[in-house]
Amino acid sequence: MLIELDPERPVPRKIKKIVEALKNGEVVIYPTDTCYGMGADIFNKKAIEKVYQIKGISKSQPFSFICSDLSDISQYARVSDQAYRILKRYLPGPYTFVLEGSKQVPKIMLTKRKTVGIRIPDHPVCLEIVRQLSNPIISTTVSQGDEVFSDPRQMAKHFGKQVAIVVDAGIINPEPSSVISLVDDNVEILRRGKGACSDFE
Repeated sequence: MLIELDPERPVPRKIKKIVEALKNGEVVIYPTDTCYGMGADIFNKKAIEKVYQIKGISKSQPFSFICSDLSDISQYARVSDQAYRILKRYLPGPYTFVLEGSKQVPKIMLTKRKTVGIRIPDHPVCLEIVRQLSNPIISTTVSQGDEVFSDPRQMAKHFGKQVAIVVDAGIINPEPSSVISLVDDNVEILRRGKGACSDFE
């Protein structure tokens, strides 16, 4: 199902429909500030496994996930004073921050080092979805092999039978988030992307 949403003023009724699908263990495609993401509730293992299946990737590659705000992050990661100052300055924005995961995080979402990748994208639609769901959602780029999709109508044609909802908030030219590790208060650039990295060098 394709649901059109104004990216600046998403209609609550339509957001509610997306949230209901996530609560029912469905997979949805939604917009972020860097690309379209494929997501599911991080507490629904079957839905997460379905995303792995759709993308054709190994479970040894944990997904990052989206939180609604900084207080939400503190539930799922250990945030030092230094890390908090960095998160407060750069989020919402086109960054994924790697932190030590808390006991709240399902094992399927953790790396071998017990770390997690967390995002707060600067996009009203995905943030409102997470707020209303009251749980984070996984964040993985909508792609198939080397092809990264930008047009939601193309996504609906390609993934329509595998996902419950494709949110159409217009074309988004995909550009990956910058990935910054803050583990043990050591600031390290893991991937340069849309977010400026000069302050982390």
